Amino acid sequence: MSRRVILVTGTPCVGKTSVALLLVSRLDAFYVNLTELALREDLVLGRDGERNSVIVDELRMKRSIRETIEKCGKGNIIIDGHYAVSVVPEAYVTRVFVLRRDPAELRRFMKLCGFSGHKLLENLASEILDVCLVDALNAFGEGKICELDATGKRVEDVVEEVVAILNNHQKCCVGVVDWLGKLESEGVLDEFLKI
Repeated sequence: MSRRVILVTGTPCVGKTSVALLLVSRLDAFYVNLTELALREDLVLGRDGERNSVIVDELRMKRSIRETIEKCGKGNIIIDGHYAVSVVPEAYVTRVFVLRRDPAELRRFMKLCGFSGHKLLENLASEILDVCLVDALNAFGEGKICELDATGKRVEDVVEEVVAILNNHQKCCVGVVDWLGKLESEGVLDEFLKI
């Protein structure tokens, strides 16, 4: 069976899960949320109290993901998580969609989701400095990576872009945003990069 394994990644609050879940519906795909998988299968080494998050056992997670992909009966698998590129074996990956969001909008979304203090600033810095994009490029090279700006867009519109790229109706590319340059030109970089 020909199978597409599609990763949806990006900084927290860019819309990964919303996009992934709608994409699952559109493509009749199997869905894997990495955080839920880690907790369900006890793939956790411990907790990071400072970040209020779990520390995932990446080696065991890779094995679990490999087994999930190989046993899956569906033609499309959507894997959702900001660290997806670190735990999904490259040989299985068809496309990696790195969602991006303007830092001002992202900050509003993060506050609505309860982010504050160091955790909020650290995640904003991650978005501004392209951390998820760079991780994806380092893991898979440019050929599989599609960077999408979700700023001001409805989830449905982002999913339409993803589907258009998967169906070769729209080009997949990187270098879509430059938050660092944008914030610097607006004179507000120091307001966002306080770490």
